[in-house]
Amino acid sequence: EIPEEERQQAMDAMVTLQNRGESGSTSFLEGVRAIWDTYSSLFLRGTGVTLLISFLGTAFGLGIGFVVQVIRTIPTKKKRGVNKVLIRLLQLLGTAYVEVFRSTPMIVQAMLIFYGSKQFFHVDMDPLFAACLIVSINTGAYLAETIRGGIDSVDVGQFEAARAIGLGHGQMMIHVILPQAMRAILPSIGNELVVNIKDTSVLNVISVTELFFVTKSVAGSTFQIFQAYFIVALIYFVLTRLANFVIRAISRKFSPDVSFTIKSATEA
Repeated sequence: EIPEEERQQAMDAMVTLQNRGESGSTSFLEGVRAIWDTYSSLFLRGTGVTLLISFLGTAFGLGIGFVVQVIRTIPTKKKRGVNKVLIRLLQLLGTAYVEVFRSTPMIVQAMLIFYGSKQFFHVDMDPLFAACLIVSINTGAYLAETIRGGIDSVDVGQFEAARAIGLGHGQMMIHVILPQAMRAILPSIGNELVVNIKDTSVLNVISVTELFFVTKSVAGSTFQIFQAYFIVALIYFVLTRLANFVIRAISRKFSPDVSFTIKSATEA
């Protein structure tokens, strides 16, 4: 409801303060160092929250992806009656879940889940819990398709051998197929972790005090916009490079014949 003229005046005042700070004797790097010295504890706390959400979201998302994909691979030709109908319903729900969450941005999902649960179900979720839930559900949809590709890469003879010795579908998937599929999808799981480290920045819309939210607060308090975001860019760069290094090392150990490439959120 603020008039356009007043908004423009506020923006001009902020630019003036920014230029006034830069016109003094303090250099850019000195300004960056001053911000870090003053607000390093906030940056580190935001980094910790970002890593917590990313790791938990990826881990739980992997579990969700396994469950969804195992259900989607249950054969229904020999099923009869209620069991067949129930399995088909679960498979349809799993497919719908994957399609919906792969086709909508995480920022929209965050708004719908966090505020929708308050409005329609009267559930007031803690922002950190909501963040982990949102990232888990989003990651589960992507990893379900990744797991499907890993299962398809397993030789058909493995399925036939498992059935020949009398293993049920669940036993076959847990003890024979999924361990082999994991080797093929390990790099993709690592990709998803790296994407989640960066994509947690959208969770500031539900007031999660992750790294990007903290940086917005620091930039708003100091009017040193570029310096503050320069610091956060370095932090994100270090986090993703460290994650890449660890993932590559694990991939070379367990999946030496599978290439590792980092994908962006739009490619995943």
